[in-house]
This record gives sequence, C-alpha cells and structure tokens, in this order.
Amino acid sequence: MMTALILTVFGLGYGAIILEYYLKVNKTAVALLIAVLCWAIYFLGGYFPLQQDLGKLSSHLADVSQVIFFLLGAMVIVELIDSHKGFKLITDAIATRSKRKMLWIIGALAFFLSAVLDNLTTTILMISLLRKMVPERSERLLLSCLVVVAANAGGAWTPIGDVTTTMLWIDGRISSLAVMKALFTPSLISLLVPLFLISLRQRGKFSVFSQKIEQSPQEPGAALVFFLGVGALVFVPVFKALTGLPPYMGVLIGLGVLWLVTDLMHHRDETRQHLRVPAILMKIDISGILFFLGILLCINALETAGILRELAQWLEREVQSQVLIATLIGFFSAIIDNVPLVAATIGMYPAEQFPADSPLWHMIAYAAGTGGSMLVIGSSSGVALMGLEKVDFITYLKAVSLPVLIGYLAGMGAYLLV
Repeated sequence: MMTALILTVFGLGYGAIILEYYLKVNKTAVALLIAVLCWAIYFLGGYFPLQQDLGKLSSHLADVSQVIFFLLGAMVIVELIDSHKGFKLITDAIATRSKRKMLWIIGALAFFLSAVLDNLTTTILMISLLRKMVPERSERLLLSCLVVVAANAGGAWTPIGDVTTTMLWIDGRISSLAVMKALFTPSLISLLVPLFLISLRQRGKFSVFSQKIEQSPQEPGAALVFFLGVGALVFVPVFKALTGLPPYMGVLIGLGVLWLVTDLMHHRDETRQHLRVPAILMKIDISGILFFLGILLCINALETAGILRELAQWLEREVQSQVLIATLIGFFSAIIDNVPLVAATIGMYPAEQFPADSPLWHMIAYAAGTGGSMLVIGSSSGVALMGLEKVDFITYLKAVSLPVLIGYLAGMGAYLLV
C-alpha cells in the first residue's frame, strides 16, 4: 500500500513536471510538494522506529545539501562574471555573417564553455548573445537548438559541467581526470555528428547581423573577475584532490575570494554596488535550486522505501546488459529530467558493487548528459530554451532530434570502442 501510494504521488507529480510548459504550473512547486508527500507517506507507513527514519532523512539531506551548496556557489560566481560583462572577452571574437560558419563557432564555444561553467548557464548566456547578434528569430532557430545540444555535450565530460555529472562526482562514483579522459571523445562525437548534419541545411548569410554584441562597455575589473571566476571553477577538482574536502568547499572558497576582491574594488563607489555579491545574490535562480532540492529528496524517498532497489533488480534480471541499461537511461532522460534519473541510478546501484569509475558510471554520465538533448523537455538547458525563445516541443523535434539521436548513438559506440 505504501509503495503504491508513493509511486502514485511520484507519477502524478512527475507528469506535471514534464508538462510544465503546457500546464503553466511551476515545476519547483510540484517537486517540493511531491518530495514532502513521499516522505510523509513513508513515515506514516511506520515500518521502522521514528528515530531511525529521521536518521535516514537527515543522512539524505546531508548528501543533497552538498549538491545544493555547490550549485549555489557556482551560480553566484557565474552571475558575478556576467554582471561585470566579463564574458565580453569571449564574445567579441564572434564576427561572421556566414550561417554555416556561425553554426560551428557557436557549437564549439558552447561545448567548451559548458565544460567550465555548466550547461544551463551556458545556454542562457549563448541564447542571450544570439538574440543580439541575429535579430531575426527564424534565422537563429537552428543556432538556438544547437546551443542546447552543444551545452549538454560539453557538460557531460567534466565534473562541473552538468549537474548530473556533478552529482556522480560528489557521491564518489566518478573522479575528475578519469571521467574527462573517458568521456571527452564520446561527448565531442555526440556534438560533431548532429553539427555536421545540421550544417548541411545552413547556407548563405544572415539578412540582419550585428557585429557589436555588447554596446555598453565592460564594468571596472571585468577582466580580473572573469579570470578569477573561471579559475575558481576550474580549481574545484584540484582543491578536492589536494585536500580531500568535498567539491562544494572548493566552490565556497572560490566564492569567498571573489567576494573579497569585488568588495575591495567597489566598496568606495556607490554607483558600483550592483557589482557586489549582495546585489548578485538577488539575481540567482532560487527556484532552480529549490527544484533540485525537491526532486533529489523525492528520489531519496523512493530509495529509502526500497522501490529503486526493486527496479534495479528487475533491470538486472530482464535487461542484464549494463550497456543497454545505460543507453536506455539516455532515452529516458529525453522524456524525464536527467537529474532524478541519475539520482535514481545512484540509489539503484550500490557503491560496493559498482566502485568509483566503473564503466557503468561513465556510461550513465554520458547518457544522462547528452541523451536529454534528443527532446527539448529532456534537460534544464532545453527547458531554458523553451522559456527564452518560445521553442515548442514539435519545432525542436523537427529541427534537431533525429541528428541528435544519431550523434548520441555514435558517441556511445565510440565509448565502447575506446
């Protein structure tokens, strides 16, 4: 009875999350609601003493908090760079009217930016730039869709590029150098294949194009904040390797340094208060942070109730092949957000049986990171595209889904060959 109730609440809630764009109900509200309801049902089931159940909840909350603090710190650092117009150092290099050339430049830029920042931030940044460079929406449609594909591919091969890879890293299922070495080539292929196929449709030049990406000048200290911010994010895996402290501590020390530097630079000038961290915190997407909190706690409830263990046993019994299981996760992530999928697989496969850097975890990181690009609802970057450019499900499906599917399978094949 308890299991059926939890699955019913989860299924209904997840349906609402998937259809957020059409139902006009914020996915964060749904995620928080189903998280509390699933845990309440589990507690009311009363199979274990209350103190034991509270201990399980506290343990899960400690793990989830690491992901939340990491995301929060990283988002503040990126927003701080953007507020100083530090990304202008990169975007000033983009100046071409050729549709095909622009496609390759945007793809490469989004791929490598996402590896250092994250796929959601990269998508928001690149779409904002494209709207300034290519005013005609119809002319930038393919470019906008490609940004999602490139950002997801770029985020899959580094521990800080995608929240799902970050989750696996924080949980000790993958290590920095190992995942970068294993997934760079598959991730790159998953982008190059659709990029090539899509570029065949891009001919001629843009009818209207603005080479002045940013009319306003950079803010004081833009270059320093840019290099400190990017350096802080890149330093996170190094800090973890040197100290053994969890990744969120590395992000927090980087944020602390940037906070100190920006305070020293701007505290005397009243006109620069918008460049200091307290003002930046007002711009952070708290809704996104709370969504991850809700959905991760919800998955933890499924794990604690034993539902994920039963699912893992069924998969092992019926499917048996780890390669096929990982590949299917990529297809599932195109329909269901990849965050709960990865959270579910962490709960399904114990670390004792599948230690750090097992091929299973690398394949899951690749599949969850790149598979979500097949449909616009399959990743946070795709959802951001829907909101920013009003690209609907069918438009994205017709524009890029088939090339992305081919690229996804090619990348998985490349991983298996390597």
